[in-house]
Amino acid sequence: MTRFFCAPVIATVSVFFAAPVVAAEIYHYKDENGRSHYADRQHHGGFQRYTPDRWKREQMRYFGYQNFRRNQKKYADLVHRMARRYGVDTHLLDALITTESAYDPRAESKAGAVGLMQLMPATARRYGATPAARYDPEANLDVGTRHFKHLLSRFKNDTQLALAAYNAGETAVSRHGNKIPPFYETRRFVWKVMRQYRQYRARR
Repeated sequence: MTRFFCAPVIATVSVFFAAPVVAAEIYHYKDENGRSHYADRQHHGGFQRYTPDRWKREQMRYFGYQNFRRNQKKYADLVHRMARRYGVDTHLLDALITTESAYDPRAESKAGAVGLMQLMPATARRYGATPAARYDPEANLDVGTRHFKHLLSRFKNDTQLALAAYNAGETAVSRHGNKIPPFYETRRFVWKVMRQYRQYRARR
């Protein structure tokens, strides 16, 4: 019997690749509405065969999103508390954390930034926190929010400049005439946070 199903059962489909030997091939097709369909045979030319590697990547994205949503809910009260403590827009802080770490408290960058708000050791020391404290979610959020509030104040509540300074440093923004530095990473970072911020505000 032919199996034909849609994306909501993606977790169930993973059993095909859980065993050492793949029992059946999986084909994927995305329709004009952007909805994914999966089947065990190629119903038409639009269906493309899933390889185990491709399926693994899809699973990683799926479960990564689930972890993000779970952690976002887990730390929601803490984020609200820090936003109120330092007078920062909760939706903006939420967007900043989403962009920085996707709410992974164990996230680490190649540059040495860690935690929910990707704190550098120097930033932690600046606000009286030990480098080790950066790994504690509450301490990480406290220092990160406090620092972001400082940047908002320094740049006269210009959100985009504050975000640019959070990414590239205050000196870089000042050196470029209090404008967003012409760095691809920084400009993309500001764009991503602002886009996420607008989305979060639209949901309230």
